[in-house]
This record gives sequence, structure tokens and C-alpha cells, in this order.
Amino acid sequence: MADTDSNPAAAASERMRAAGSAMTEQGSQLGLAILSQAEANTQEAFRAMRAAAQANDVAEVMRIQSDYLRDQGARSMAQAREVSEMIAQFGRSAVGQMTGRG
Repeated sequence: MADTDSNPAAAASERMRAAGSAMTEQGSQLGLAILSQAEANTQEAFRAMRAAAQANDVAEVMRIQSDYLRDQGARSMAQAREVSEMIAQFGRSAVGQMTGRG
């Protein structure tokens, strides 16, 4: 580390390497979060389809569909918020690492 303390270019290079490594890890975290969200959405869709298939009348099917759409809308908003927060945090972290402030 003494070399990077006396050599600004080496220090900048080390910060860039560390930021690149962190971005790779964070990209994996983001991918896993999106896969988990897709899995949850698929499970909820199949749950609603099963319930609709077992419904006693059209009114019950309509209620099931309405409930599913309402819940999916709320779920989508929460998921988008989660992904946005992750991306923002990753960006702050990357900038901090590249500038030596993180």
C-alpha cells in the first residue's frame, strides 16, 4: 500500500479495480433479487389461477382476478422500489470507491 500512497495513479487504479470488483458482486445481488421477485410473482399467479379454476361462479372468478391484479400492482411497486434502491446504493458505493470516499 505504500506504493499507492506515494503514487496517485496507482491509488486511482486500485480504487477502480476495487470498484469493478464491487460492481460485479452487486450485479449478482441484483440478479438474484430480480429472480426472487419473478419467482414470487409466478407463485402468486399460479395461486390465483388455481383459485379461479376452483371458483363456484363467474362472480368469484372476477373477485379472484380483481384481488390478484390489485395485489400484483402493489407487489410490482414494492419490487420496483427495492430494485431502484439497490441500484442507487450500488451507484453511491461505486462513486465513493472511485473517489476514495467510500
